[in-house]
Parts: sequence; C-alpha cells; structure tokens
Amino acid sequence: MDYYDTHQLIIAYLAGNQDALERLIQNYQAEIYRLALSILGNPADANEASQDAFIAMVNSLDSYQHFTTFKTWLYTITVNVCRSRLRKAKTIDNLNNTLRAVFQIQSQAIPSTEEKVIQNEEDATLWQAIGKLNEKHRVPLVLCYFNDLSAVEIAEILNTREGTIHSRLHFARERLRAELEKKAD
Repeated sequence: MDYYDTHQLIIAYLAGNQDALERLIQNYQAEIYRLALSILGNPADANEASQDAFIAMVNSLDSYQHFTTFKTWLYTITVNVCRSRLRKAKTIDNLNNTLRAVFQIQSQAIPSTEEKVIQNEEDATLWQAIGKLNEKHRVPLVLCYFNDLSAVEIAEILNTREGTIHSRLHFARERLRAELEKKAD
C-alpha cells in the first residue's frame, strides 16, 4: 500500500468514515500479526497483541506524524505492545518464582511441630489475603516485601510512575490489614 492510499484512508477515518478504518486495518493486519508472532512466539498472544496494537493505533491516529511512514509508526506501536506483554509475563513469572522460593526457604527451616502449625496457618492466612488483592496491587506488594525492591525499581519494572507504586502499596497494605483483622476476629 502506498503513502497516498494510506494517507487518504487516515483522512477519511478521521472525518468519520468507519469503512476507511476497516480497510486500513485489513491492509496491515497480516503484517502486524506476523510481527507480533515473531516477537511473542505464541499465536494466541500474537493475535491479542495485534488487536491491542490496532486499538492503540486508533486511539493515536489523530496524532500520527507524517514524517515517518505509517508502516514504521504502526510497527513501533506493535513492538511496544509486544514488549509490554513480555514485561508483564516476565513480572508474573518472577512473582511465581519468588513465591515458590519463599515457600522453599520456609520449608527448609526445621521448626518444632507446634511452630510449623502456627507458621503454616499464619502463612496461609497471609497468602489468602494477598491472593484477594488484584494484580496491580499484589505484584508491587510482593516485589517490595518479598524481593526488597524500592518503589523506584518497582516503577521501572512495571513501567509506571513511582507515585503510582507508592499509592498501590499503601492501598495493598490497607486491604491486607483489613483482611487480616477480619480473620483475627
């Protein structure tokens, strides 16, 4: 597809022509899927990433700068979407590995039977409470308290602002406190 056709479709869509958007997506759909698949390696993930890339494209189309080719611009969006998915998957994998390591470390200590029962009940209660948190609050909490990462480091890992991490940690602690107090009663 040449520059003129793409540019005309963008103008038509911005003027309210939905068919132009459908045609624009159809023209790039296969390429974007192949790109996402080459990065993610999983057809289902590539399909979701392609859809996310086109949604991001639509949301940013009015700010598209014509000094880059549309294809380059769309590829950049797709690569960023894929990288975000990979970071999120890595964060989840790291969280799962951390949780496994925490449980292994705790199981290697040899406390008395009574201490084991008490600790297991406390751990189970804590993990149940942590499990009730949504992911955006649970992940920063685990990264902070089980991995000893600072809010700055967590913000970098989760690709968000430090203030957001402080807010999420505060909310998570309050929810945990309330949940644990409820269990204690």
